[in-house]
Amino acid sequence: YHCGSDLGWSDLLWFNTPPTDIDHWRPSLAIFGDMGNVNAQSLPRLQQETQRGLYDAIIHIGDFAYDMDSEHGEVGNEFMRQIQSVAGYVPYMTCPGNHEEANNFSDYRNRFTMPGNSEGLWYSFNMGPIHFISLSTEVYYYLDYGIKMLVKQFDWLEKDLQEASSPKNRTLRPWIIVYGHRPMYCSNDNKDDCVYYETLTRIGLPFLKWFGLEDLLYQHGVDLEIWAHEHSYERLWPLYNYKVYNGSYEEPYRNPGAPVHVTTGSAVSKYVNKGRENNSIIYRNKNKLLGCQENHDMFKKQQPSWSALRSDDYGYSRLTVHNQTHLFMDYVSIDKLGAVIDQFWLVKENHGSYKVPHVVG
Repeated sequence: YHCGSDLGWSDLLWFNTPPTDIDHWRPSLAIFGDMGNVNAQSLPRLQQETQRGLYDAIIHIGDFAYDMDSEHGEVGNEFMRQIQSVAGYVPYMTCPGNHEEANNFSDYRNRFTMPGNSEGLWYSFNMGPIHFISLSTEVYYYLDYGIKMLVKQFDWLEKDLQEASSPKNRTLRPWIIVYGHRPMYCSNDNKDDCVYYETLTRIGLPFLKWFGLEDLLYQHGVDLEIWAHEHSYERLWPLYNYKVYNGSYEEPYRNPGAPVHVTTGSAVSKYVNKGRENNSIIYRNKNKLLGCQENHDMFKKQQPSWSALRSDDYGYSRLTVHNQTHLFMDYVSIDKLGAVIDQFWLVKENHGSYKVPHVVG
């Protein structure tokens, strides 16, 4: 296929339709957040791997271009052109981040079309044995636009989880994976919300503690929660309310007693000027767009007991669901020229609610 008009047409593009036999399909995805349009560290390798047919879809967990509305939308236009070599061939699934907030997320709403009727702010979709749920964590932080969006999303999420968790649907698609921009937990050395004990997305609104996500996702047995925002990579032990519920000492991710959290927000742009990293968001020189910069987010020196592995390398995650019981995830380091620096299997012989927390084995 190609896109355009009488004024000009794109190159020929192609895509594969999903197989009808989901029992024998092993979907593979690349997952990352926080990628700009100038010297995006992960983009060249993602382009190559997409063209080689390694992925069935891409999930970009918020923060695009830095920022899409900048320079009257020119920054967003350039970003969309750059991701064409990926998004033209596989589904490019998105969710909003804090950098999309301008004008009530209008640039994001108009540039991306996602399933459902929420203009891509929240939605769900099925892919083989997986039920994916995309959330807007930003509705918890930009209340200047009103609380209505937060309430609508939470009500929708309750209904979606109830349906996905029904015995019939959980048998057909046992894996429930949630993704959103801002993490509930992190051990970065900054003042982001996830470093504090009562994260808004985890607990809910201050004082009232309404609309917290952690209890809801726990009750419905969500298997994996993937976040971004922090420009680093962090894999947690199975965790609920700051308590670790490993499956066993030898195999912590085999039948765990709580969801697994992964933060993968380091596909960021990096711009170097005279040997130094430039922290400006957007600047111009002789009418040419030069750069946007987001640095690594460093970690606190002491690693919490609930954090399994941390890295500040630029990179992205890859996810493959092999069957109804086995899921594999790894992390590709761009700093180390594509080396895999973390990997784990999540094995769930029974999917469902974590109603009764169990003691670590």
